[in-house]
Amino acid sequence: MPGRILIAAVAALALFAGATSGPVKAAGGRPLVLAMRLDTEINPVSASFVKDSISRAEGDGAAALVILMDTPGGDSDSMNDIIQAELHAKVPVIVYVAPEGARAASAGAVITMGSDVAAMAPTTHIGAATPIDSSGQNLGSDLRRKVLHDSVAQITGLAASHHRNTRLARLIVTNANEYTASQALHRNLIEHVARSLPVLLDQLDGTTTSYTQKRIVLHTADARIERIGMPWTLVLLNILIDPNLLYLLFLGGIVGIGYEVFHPGVILPGTLGGVALILALFGFSIVPINLAGVLLMVFGVVLLGLEAWVSAHGLMGLSGVIAIAAGGLLLFRTPGEGVDPSLVVGMSVVAGVLLAFVATKVVQARHRPVTAGGGSLTLVGRTAVVRTRLQPRGQVYLHGELWQAEAAEGEDVGPGREVVVEGVEGLTLRVTPAPAPTTEGAPT
Repeated sequence: MPGRILIAAVAALALFAGATSGPVKAAGGRPLVLAMRLDTEINPVSASFVKDSISRAEGDGAAALVILMDTPGGDSDSMNDIIQAELHAKVPVIVYVAPEGARAASAGAVITMGSDVAAMAPTTHIGAATPIDSSGQNLGSDLRRKVLHDSVAQITGLAASHHRNTRLARLIVTNANEYTASQALHRNLIEHVARSLPVLLDQLDGTTTSYTQKRIVLHTADARIERIGMPWTLVLLNILIDPNLLYLLFLGGIVGIGYEVFHPGVILPGTLGGVALILALFGFSIVPINLAGVLLMVFGVVLLGLEAWVSAHGLMGLSGVIAIAAGGLLLFRTPGEGVDPSLVVGMSVVAGVLLAFVATKVVQARHRPVTAGGGSLTLVGRTAVVRTRLQPRGQVYLHGELWQAEAAEGEDVGPGREVVVEGVEGLTLRVTPAPAPTTEGAPT
């Protein structure tokens, strides 16, 4: 609910900013008709766009609002929001499936049945509204029966209240039937077929809307058509709420911030990670998510980070990869909203390959023999530069490499100070602060 309120606020602001000042009727008293294009999936953003367009049409005193539809469908919650807005609108809402070649599929077909006037352009089609799950497969038997009965009741109720063919409307859901424009017209599934919007508005002039509870005589002849485009803010939101993009943004965000935590001072990964995480959280406020999926992904990244610090022979990192994969698959909980499993598998494989590479290098380093001529003992007496503060443990930079180091006697040595290697214990250097350079004997 907070996400929908947020979308509504953004949409209202965008439409207000894009609205033109001045009279809403042209000279000579020509009626005003607003036309908005719905050519995206049915989702919270497109639902908000429709609802705000209806509000604008009511505020401008328009003779009608036309929804130019070309959609493959979408989620049921957003579809229901649009239908409720259609039924309660104070202006006639006309759904016109256009241009030629367009479709009103799945949720789009149900929205068309809920409009005051249903019209189509030639060579368009409508139908295929059988409920499916988020992966595009059939629902399980019990859930399918429940959802199917609910969908049938909804579309037949809408068709009956608008005096349309309930049998054909029912078959759109039960059999996933599709109908061409001429078939839908001749079988009373829609009211009009027109090759263009001006032709349709001339056809509608003087007719009465079909909805039983909202009988309005249309005056649309020679109407002035004002088209409403989706504001750029909603276009951005529509891109942002793509589940696959949100998954990548969230994963990239926690990886970037995690890298900064384990390697302080690098700056760039943490900055980019923060931006990505904020964008992901903004999208999460709109699209319903599963908290368990979020926690699994965060836990997985933490395990991958700890693998570099704890000797777990790759087991901790492997657990992290599994947690990230499970979290990605469980991230979204709304039917029709989910991350592509192939993307989750691909990212898990990438993480696994990187983990295997790092683990191999660590094992090689730990098993490398120490020799007097070129092993760890050759580091004794060398001078290193402190990269992260030794309190008393931290990191130092030596011979182009970052080493774990521990200051002798628990001293606190700040970044940038030079230290001398006194000994090597495994992969940890024992260091002491280098003596300050003397000025004795310097020329004056």
